[in-house]
Amino acid sequence: MKLHAICILYKGGTKVQTLKSAYDLSSFGYFQKSSAQEFMKFTSQIVVERTQPGLRQSVKEKDYICHVYVRSDSLGGVAICDHEYPPRVAFTFMNKLLDQFANEVPSGTWPSIPEDGAKFTGASHFLTEYQDPSKADAMTRLQKDLDETKVIMVRKIMNGLGGEEGAHWRLS
Repeated sequence: MKLHAICILYKGGTKVQTLKSAYDLSSFGYFQKSSAQEFMKFTSQIVVERTQPGLRQSVKEKDYICHVYVRSDSLGGVAICDHEYPPRVAFTFMNKLLDQFANEVPSGTWPSIPEDGAKFTGASHFLTEYQDPSKADAMTRLQKDLDETKVIMVRKIMNGLGGEEGAHWRLS
């Protein structure tokens, strides 16, 4: 599971503008990093532009999934991740991220903020914190623990059943 980018955008007027973004480009080669970042920035602007305020959606773009949420105040968030990243976790942290941004950066200043120039450190913090959703999200962590417990229980049951009964159990 990989979270590549988090972008906060404002959908006001005629153009969508990026207020703040954070990228993890460690999985890209040296010569691919700048074009990958430009692709993610452009894709974020397009998906926010095409999303109505108050809606959440997930859009597949090449090898990535863009989870987008545009609030009713036209503040939008995009999480670009791989196909394995849980959508529920992405939308949960995006909601928290946008709330934190709206509390720290007054909405009256959003239209005048230069491209990617908002004074907000939360985006990079969320990008780091949510790289592993099982560590940052309680429900994902619980599901992972349950899956591990299930595997252990099945192994113990299989080892505990011996002889013909165990063989019959394994075949069915």
